[in-house]
Amino acid sequence: MAHSVWQGHLRLSLVTCPVALFKATSTKNGVSFNLINPETGSRIVQVVKDPTTGEELDRKTLVKGYEVAKNQYVLIDPAELKALRTESTQLLDLERFVDAATIDRIYWDEPYYLAPSEPAGVEAFSVILEAMREKNRVGIGKLVLNMRERICALEARGDAILLTTLRTHEDIVEATGIGGVTDLPKPDRDMLEIAGKIITQKEGAFDPQTFRDSYEDAVHDLIARKKEGQTPVNAPPVDKEDGKVIDLMEALRRSLKASGGSEPAPSKGVKTAAGRGKKRRAV
Repeated sequence: MAHSVWQGHLRLSLVTCPVALFKATSTKNGVSFNLINPETGSRIVQVVKDPTTGEELDRKTLVKGYEVAKNQYVLIDPAELKALRTESTQLLDLERFVDAATIDRIYWDEPYYLAPSEPAGVEAFSVILEAMREKNRVGIGKLVLNMRERICALEARGDAILLTTLRTHEDIVEATGIGGVTDLPKPDRDMLEIAGKIITQKEGAFDPQTFRDSYEDAVHDLIARKKEGQTPVNAPPVDKEDGKVIDLMEALRRSLKASGGSEPAPSKGVKTAAGRGKKRRAV
C-alpha cells in the first residue's frame, strides 16, 4: 500500500472529511547509483562529523540552524518547528473554484492524489468530488508540505482528487532577456508559411506511452555490458552546428520536402530567399 505524505481534513464550507495525500508520480524505475571506493569495491558510508572537534555525531542529536551572519546561527529544535501549527497544517480548505484554463501552466508544480483516509468520510468526499466534476471546476486551497505552505489546485480524476501544488508568483522567473536575447527579429512571412506547414504535418495526439528514455536505455545497456565483461559501446559524436551560417529558407524547404509537403506560393510583394540571397545564423 502506498505511503501517504500528508493526512488531514478536506473542507468545503461546513462539509469536512478525513483525507490522505499520496504521490502521483514515481522514480522507482530510474537508474540509481551508489558511491563506491574503486580500490576496495566497498560502498562508502557518510559520516556526520563536527569540523571543529573532529567528533563523529549521531544525526538524532542534531538541530537545524538558520545563518543570520557569517558562522552565526539561530538554532531551531525540530520540536519547535512541529509546534508551529497553522490551519493548513491539517486542514485543506477549498477557498474558491476556477476554470483550469485560467491557471498559467508555468504555475503547475507537483501532482498528488487525495483520497478518503477513513470509511466515515467516504460519502462527503464523494459529494465534493462529483460536484467538482459536474461543474468542471478546479478547487483552490492551501496545505503545509515539507515545512512550506503550498497553494494547490484540486480536480476530479476517476475516484480520487488530483491535487497539484502550485508555484507562487515569487517563484516564477520572467522570460524577458533570457539567454541575452532582448529583441527578436520579425520573421519572414514565407518562412512562417513553410514552418507552419511542417508543424501541421507533424500534428498528432499526445501519447506518453510512445516515449522511451533513450539515455536511460543506454545506461542500462552500459551496465549490462560491463556486468558481462564486455566493452561498452560509445555513441557516435553529435554533429554540432552551433554558430554555423546557414540559409534558413533553404533549410525550411528541405525540411518540408523531407516530410512530403509542397512549398506554399510566395507572399505577394515579398522577395523570395533566392532573390534576397540572405543567410541567417543558426541559433
